[in-house]
Amino acid sequence: MECRETVTATTVTSSAMMAASSPSSLSPISSPTGSFSSSPPPAIIVSPCAACKILRRRCVDKCVLAPYFPPSEPLKFTIAHKVFGASNIIKLLQELPEAQRADAVNSMVYEANARLRDPVYGCAGSICQLQKKISELQAELAKAQAEILNLQCQNANLVEFICQEMSQNQENCPQEQPNDSSPLFFDDWVWLGSPSGHENLIK
Repeated sequence: MECRETVTATTVTSSAMMAASSPSSLSPISSPTGSFSSSPPPAIIVSPCAACKILRRRCVDKCVLAPYFPPSEPLKFTIAHKVFGASNIIKLLQELPEAQRADAVNSMVYEANARLRDPVYGCAGSICQLQKKISELQAELAKAQAEILNLQCQNANLVEFICQEMSQNQENCPQEQPNDSSPLFFDDWVWLGSPSGHENLIK
């Protein structure tokens, strides 16, 4: 009896050691389908927008600046940030509906560029220059239209004068036939061969 118990204990111990050393005991819990889970899925890296990158803050999923300041255009936010500030830009975009935010951002960037070029007048200076150019171009256009109208009137008068001259020439041509140019016939002239001698031609 003691020998049998010794053999049984030895068998159980060896089985436990083999189970502990087998690879299946070290693997994670298998899935219901029988396949073992491997490494965890890779994390999705989201690039922050240019605004959050410049401000050195975390770019959240619903960042109000992300649609209008992409990572590829950092200068766009830098210019607007220098003039208006990040807090004012965010506040303005939050107060506007989404359909008008893109136009508002473009306007802020344009005004910021104008303010950096001309710190005194800014965007108003650019508007005044454009209005001056428009006035000059309108004056040149009016002058060109007046010249075209003058040339058209001169052309019409010239055509009318030429038509009158041609009609007068057509009316005067049949009445200006000279008498000397009428043809002479032999019957109108008679050679007198009378006995009195040779006479002049008598019509």
